[in-house]
Amino acid sequence: MCDSEHPIAMKIYRIRGETMVAACDCALLDKIFEEGELQIEVKREFYFDAYVSDLTFLMSMKIATIANLVGEHVIALAVKEGYIDPESVIRIQGVPHAQMCTL
Repeated sequence: MCDSEHPIAMKIYRIRGETMVAACDCALLDKIFEEGELQIEVKREFYFDAYVSDLTFLMSMKIATIANLVGEHVIALAVKEGYIDPESVIRIQGVPHAQMCTL
């Protein structure tokens, strides 16, 4: 369940030797954000396998080679821990979105 102890919706993919973490603030699931030419659809089937804690999310980011992140909380954690450069964060309708690739 999405709550203060598990505020993040997350799914891990293993694709051709890569590990991708898709994560978002759980309140953003199933929402669409549009601004000009930009659009992001926070699809449950892409971002959700489980509701997780901040610690679980950050431990998963340690093994990620690719990440797709949406939301104030998730992005703030990723920036604080050095996974995301704050300059690479875009906002769509005020909602932050960032991607990471270590390749």
